[in-house]
Amino acid sequence: MKAHVTAHARYVVAEIDNRLYGSFLEHLGRAVYTGIYEPDHPTADQNGMRRDVIDLVRELDTPICRYPGGNFVSAYNWEDGIGPKEERPTRLDLAWHTSESNQVGIHEFADWAKSTNIEMMLAVNLGSRGLDAARNFVEYVNHPGGSYWSDLRKKNGRADPWDVRLWCLGNEMDGPWQVGHKSAAEYGHLANETAKALRAFDDKLELIVCGSSHSDMATYPQWEATVLDSTYDQVDYISLHMYFENYEKNAAEYLALPKKLDRYIGTVGGVIDYIKAKRRAKNDVKISFDEWNVWYHQRKNDAKRVKEWGWPHAPALLEDIYNFEDVLQVGCILNTFIRRSDLVRIACIAQLVNVIAPIMTVPGGPAWRQTIYYPFQLASRHGRGTALHLDIDCPAYDADIAAGVEYLDIAGVHDSDTGTLNFFAVNRNGSEPMEIEISIEGFGAAKSVAHTLIKHDDLEATNTENNPENVKPAKAKGAKLSGGKLSVSVPAHSYSMISVQL
Repeated sequence: MKAHVTAHARYVVAEIDNRLYGSFLEHLGRAVYTGIYEPDHPTADQNGMRRDVIDLVRELDTPICRYPGGNFVSAYNWEDGIGPKEERPTRLDLAWHTSESNQVGIHEFADWAKSTNIEMMLAVNLGSRGLDAARNFVEYVNHPGGSYWSDLRKKNGRADPWDVRLWCLGNEMDGPWQVGHKSAAEYGHLANETAKALRAFDDKLELIVCGSSHSDMATYPQWEATVLDSTYDQVDYISLHMYFENYEKNAAEYLALPKKLDRYIGTVGGVIDYIKAKRRAKNDVKISFDEWNVWYHQRKNDAKRVKEWGWPHAPALLEDIYNFEDVLQVGCILNTFIRRSDLVRIACIAQLVNVIAPIMTVPGGPAWRQTIYYPFQLASRHGRGTALHLDIDCPAYDADIAAGVEYLDIAGVHDSDTGTLNFFAVNRNGSEPMEIEISIEGFGAAKSVAHTLIKHDDLEATNTENNPENVKPAKAKGAKLSGGKLSVSVPAHSYSMISVQL
């Protein structure tokens, strides 16, 4: 099987916002407790945070992390997580039917974020609470001093404000499962008034309004139209979420799902354009795709048993063990975001540790990289710069979700700072290798090429505590440069990063 790709310096999509490679931590399962925070762990730092996890997160180079939720935030009182730990209340978390000790709150998360070189992306509760709690939280986090909430922050040990720029106005408010679920009109009004209050405090904040929880919602895409009609002048982003499933164990159909993702992004982009024109607005609203990942391995089992547990603290919940097939899916998702980076400026893999996550831990024991860690890491570290509009000619197949699904899923990024072209390629074909020829035009001479390959003969292969490097990247041979063309052979069902030094 052959594919031809043309990359031209003049044909570009956009400068990629580094926050496209963001992450997410929610007070859910073991994401926080025994995930990032375990005071009795042998590697724990002075704040009780696991250093082994910090090291793995730093290697991912994820620039932002959304916190504290997620569904959790819609019944969360942020004040419960400040002050002396021994005085913090234990609350019942209605979202996940667990008990929350509040031993980790904004101070602890902020210290952890600093240790991992991450900027915070905070969410406010617009489910059970509203404008007043939101403005108080922003004042506590961002005001230098001389007011009630900023002086309370100082009393609690933090003299300087954290100056958090990104704020989510609630979470999945279109979802009937959400505490404080609202209609689009109700939520749009509340979000707009909250945004106005926050902008009265600081008009340089970046505000994110809730879009549809997924594109199968009955209210989609009218939800986006109604909410944006209420909030367009006050917000910078609209939030989208999508999770990817393969219950039928059909690799071809599974790997076609990013076509649905692409349609989702395109449709919401059209709604944004419509509302901008309707309101005669001058500002541009972009997309924050702040929850995405593969999620199906444990989903149905955990949904049935969570309420049988009572109200446990930090139970093992939604701990999907990812396989090699999921490497291919995550690669295709990231490629879609790169190709749509003119619209999608922020994205957050959900989640970061233990809960549908690239990093797994054992309480008191080791931490390791799941299979999906690697495509995310390669894109995060090498997918920064200018996204290229590639011309692609390759065979395709028809799937239930879309016709004409190309066997080659590829994205290209030009990093002018390092003089590098990086191509991220997934061969969706499970039976044939693919011979790829890439014409490189308008960039000047190419000096060298390197090929990083993730390949395993078993789609179900996983990384585990006892075999943590079963699936991982390796250097491949055979990529060649000649006369402005790059040629490389990629195996069936494989993920590749091909780097060209200019």
